[in-house]
Amino acid sequence: MNRSDLQKLSDVRSHEARNLLHSGHSSGAYYLAGYAVECALKACIAKLSQKHDFPDKDRVNKSYSHKLSDLMAVAGLDTQLNGDMQSNSKLAANWELARNWSEQSRYKLWSHAEAESMVDAIMKRNDGVIPWIKRHW
Repeated sequence: MNRSDLQKLSDVRSHEARNLLHSGHSSGAYYLAGYAVECALKACIAKLSQKHDFPDKDRVNKSYSHKLSDLMAVAGLDTQLNGDMQSNSKLAANWELARNWSEQSRYKLWSHAEAESMVDAIMKRNDGVIPWIKRHW
């Protein structure tokens, strides 16, 4: 899987999350919304790899996480995000919601309101987590 694949997968999962939400499948929408963020962050990590470079083992190992705040750090974007959140409280609130997602979310039933909040947090055009990540991938 390469950077382009991860970018496409993030877009697909975002749209799937929105479609699931609109069709009444809140739990699937919540889970896929977080997964879309994970894929977007992994695309940013892939961007750090240079052709023919031997990969840094620590970065590789940390890249296999599902924890979004850890992936943000591996992508080298945590400092930029912290700065941007200081001037954009909506982005800060959206990241706060999104970063609490985990792969264990698939084992919980999420209400429509919870799923809608998550999908909005990741997809808001100006203040959403994924549009912010896309500026860096």
